[in-house]
Amino acid sequence: MTTVSTHVLDAQLGRPAAGMAISLALADGSTRAAATDADGRIRFADEVPPGTHTLQFATGAWYAEQGRATFYPSVTVTFTVTEGEHHHVALLLSPFAYTTYRGS
Repeated sequence: MTTVSTHVLDAQLGRPAAGMAISLALADGSTRAAATDADGRIRFADEVPPGTHTLQFATGAWYAEQGRATFYPSVTVTFTVTEGEHHHVALLLSPFAYTTYRGS
């Protein structure tokens, strides 16, 4: 089964980014929306087809809810899914920088 998950960490505070809205846009044009749990994680339940997909992280709204400023109103990560594997896309976030990597 091919699946996608993400984990967002607030590197400035050293805590999970709980409650962040994230949208997964699939290659076929459909989307799936969710928000990170208390541990900053989302695992999209439905199988994801192979192809190039995009995760859109609503960083600006998330920071605004906390009364914090950020340089990035959103972060977009485009990645390629191969059949039969789990794909974990992690985001380490601070107000003026971010990094992403494929986790496990």
